[in-house]
Amino acid sequence: MYVYSFLNDYSEGAHPDLLKILATTNEQQEMGYGEDTLCQKARELILAETGNPAAEVHFVSGGTQANLIVLASMLKPYESVIAADSGHINVHETGAIESTGHKVHGVPALEGKIRVESIRAVVEEHGDEHMVHPAAVYISDSTELGTVYTLDELEEIAAVCRELGLYLHLDGARLGCALTSTHSDVTMADIARLTDVLYIGGTKNGALLGEAIVISNRELQSHFRYHIKQRGGMLAKGRVLGSQFAGLFTDGLFYRLAEHANTMAARMARGIEDLGFSFATPPQTNQVFPVFPNELIRQLNTKYAFHTWEKAGPDQAVVRLVTSWATPEKAVDGFVEDLGKMG
Repeated sequence: MYVYSFLNDYSEGAHPDLLKILATTNEQQEMGYGEDTLCQKARELILAETGNPAAEVHFVSGGTQANLIVLASMLKPYESVIAADSGHINVHETGAIESTGHKVHGVPALEGKIRVESIRAVVEEHGDEHMVHPAAVYISDSTELGTVYTLDELEEIAAVCRELGLYLHLDGARLGCALTSTHSDVTMADIARLTDVLYIGGTKNGALLGEAIVISNRELQSHFRYHIKQRGGMLAKGRVLGSQFAGLFTDGLFYRLAEHANTMAARMARGIEDLGFSFATPPQTNQVFPVFPNELIRQLNTKYAFHTWEKAGPDQAVVRLVTSWATPEKAVDGFVEDLGKMG
């Protein structure tokens, strides 16, 4: 039995405030399929946060489902999407996008962040009807490697997408941690302004489950509920999702939970660095990627759960350590202490 798990940020159930909302509204009769008063309240709070009252907000259960529905709704049968080679849709969604008939162009990225020259290269390469037609760009913030986009980087990507006629979709599974990172100068309103569609992650930020899809581009709003229903994302008890997002966006809870996860990760990263270890990517959010000797990883795995991410040479590897809204200081300090003893 592990002393503590740093595998992910969804091992715990949900923040007590969200459970309280579920309990207090439990016997309250509501409409189904996201048309209840709880979902409506959540929509109003999210739209106020994005600063775009003309946007639409829809709730689905998970991130893969959100990406699948959004991209399937965006793309014609012959169109494709560009993503960082480390992007979730390119690596960890079991070909969900490809299963809808759409190619994913995985392109080289810098610390998990897609570069505009890679976007241009894919568009220039696909010039006629004998090839797929790139029509969208997918990015994640924070990225799959724990890094965050700056406002300048997002502005540049958005400008290139507008120039080339591409939709821009942002995967916000860990958007809370991105926005509260000390390395970020981006707001929720910035992201809503620069993207056509984004989703706000609840599953990895204190909710039992749920993601909120925000569609700023009016062209993509028409009949979106049809896409949700067809892809199995329309829950009869949509209230379960809406009530949690209403709680997350009341009194700044969404940001407080993410900030705690980031604070615990920064505490861990400082301890690891003080012991002389390096990182594969700079620690910026709640995912930390240190490089450890293989024997040390084996010893640590007797007490702690975490992912061995990739090889970093014949005798060492990159590991991923993830903190959450519920990670206690004592778990982080215990890990660093054991790391020092074993290392």
